[in-house]
Parts: sequence; structure tokens; C-alpha cells
Amino acid sequence: MNPKLLRLVLLLLCVPLAAVAAGPEFSGHWRLDTARSSALDGWNAMDLVIARQGTQVLLTHRMEWRTTTFTATNTYDTARAVDQQDYFRVEQRHMAVYPAKGGQTHSTATWIDGGATLRLEVETPVEVSQGNVTMRIYSEYRVDESGQNLTLIELHSSRDRPLVYVFHRISGEEKS
Repeated sequence: MNPKLLRLVLLLLCVPLAAVAAGPEFSGHWRLDTARSSALDGWNAMDLVIARQGTQVLLTHRMEWRTTTFTATNTYDTARAVDQQDYFRVEQRHMAVYPAKGGQTHSTATWIDGGATLRLEVETPVEVSQGNVTMRIYSEYRVDESGQNLTLIELHSSRDRPLVYVFHRISGEEKS
């Protein structure tokens, strides 16, 4: 076989494999396992829906507290940095660390570990009793080998300990 043609065939075979390695198993509906996770502080339950649109990753949080529900989506892009308003943080409800009015959150997203981990680095302006500051958040989303459990590890510049949330994949019957 012609060496150029062979290289082209190998390249074409690698492109779909690279797309698969970028974490398609992350997409889906995930429910928080509260017994295995950091406290939600002000929320009773959390669902996370992960969707991919090309290089974009959309993380939709559905939070519950008694009869109150709140839904927010943060959008990331693995091809470029993203600036967004109204950035949602899970722990913002009872930390006395509020989103700064009119603030723009800067984020980067990267697939690491051969597509097994989604890494997010976020700088978000927040309002505290001393004024406005920038909070740094480093997050890793990891799906286990079974594809049924997702672990989120978050480090915040405002905390001295990481937050760890463990989710399990839910099916259509469990979503309600």
C-alpha cells in the first residue's frame, strides 16, 4: 500500500477515536449520592446533567431544598476560554460569598488523562464582607470504569479543604 495513503487511513481512524476519548460517557443525567458527598449546605438534593455540543460542555445543576427547585447551567469550551455572567456555584447559597454584581466569570476546560477527566479552572468575582475579590475554583470530573459513577473534586481559594461530590448515573425512570 502507498505510504501516503496508509498515513491518511491511519489519521482518519484516529480522528473518531480521539472524539470518543474526549469523554462521551460524561454526557447524561447524574444524581448526587449525599451519603458519599460533601454537605450541600442549604440544599437537600442535586442532579447534574452533562451535555456536549462539539467542544462545548454544558453542566446543568438542578438543586432542591424542600419544595424549592433551582436550575442553572454553566457552559465551558474545551477549545477556548469562556467568559460568562451569572456563573453558578453549588456552595454559594450559605457561604456569605455572593456573586459580584455585573461580574464576568473566566473559565477554561480541558480533557486530561486521555479523556478520562474533565478539568475546569475558573476565576469568578465574588462579594464578601470586605468587598469584591476573585475566587479561584479548580474542578475535576471523573467517571469510574463502570461508567455509572461520577466524582467531582473541587478546590476553592476560599476554603482550606476540597469539596467532593459523588453522583450515580440515572435512567429515565429515576429522573422524576
